[in-house]
Amino acid sequence: MSDRRLTSPRRPADATHPLDNPALASLTGPHAHFAERRGHVLRYPVDVSPWLALPDDPTDDDWADLAALVGPGGEAPLAGFNGPTPEGWEVTFSLDGVQLVDDGLAAAPDAEAVRLGPADVPEMLDLVERTRPGPFLPRTVELGTYLGIRRGGALIAMAGERLHPPGWTEISAVCTDPDFRGEGLATRLILAVAHGIRERGETPFLHTAASNTNAIRLYESLGFKLRRGTRFMAARVPEHLTDGRAVGVR
Repeated sequence: MSDRRLTSPRRPADATHPLDNPALASLTGPHAHFAERRGHVLRYPVDVSPWLALPDDPTDDDWADLAALVGPGGEAPLAGFNGPTPEGWEVTFSLDGVQLVDDGLAAAPDAEAVRLGPADVPEMLDLVERTRPGPFLPRTVELGTYLGIRRGGALIAMAGERLHPPGWTEISAVCTDPDFRGEGLATRLILAVAHGIRERGETPFLHTAASNTNAIRLYESLGFKLRRGTRFMAARVPEHLTDGRAVGVR
């Protein structure tokens, strides 16, 4: 396999903000211990997080490495990637999103919030199944701190940490049991998770769908500000690749 990288130089590592390619910045930074790597392409273990990370300017060889990691016919979820895909790759999912960053959150601990861990995963997965806040897998809890609120012993709300670019931590998996919505539990947990992030000297950020205007208004009212638009997408690796390569970026 020829190495197109020798004739296709990349931008310097400091040419982009770590939040521009947050999965890559996480897997080459604080989450490097999770990274499964082939060439310059990285991914989380499939039971931790679905995200894969391409370099900022992927070459044909990078797409070939991505295909090798995922396998023929597999799907490659990519966070923040807005470039073209190679010929023959089917885009199976595409969602416009927004990225918001802390701009004065009233972050504070919450007396009712409890730390969640591996023993709580079955309840966490059940809550996620009923509320659909986004990807949460059996080992996602290992990505950072997860806090929950219980009533009568049952987990009714939670929020936690996902992507972790250097100096930043994403707040994710924010969800509340439908029977307990309207009590401000999600807001309390967001502020409590943000407090822990700030205590480490880092800055909270989060993502949501660009169409989710109600959530965006809520986040802005809490003290987040819009940083940029972004895109979440997934592409299917072709079943048959020429010599195992993904060529002809379109």
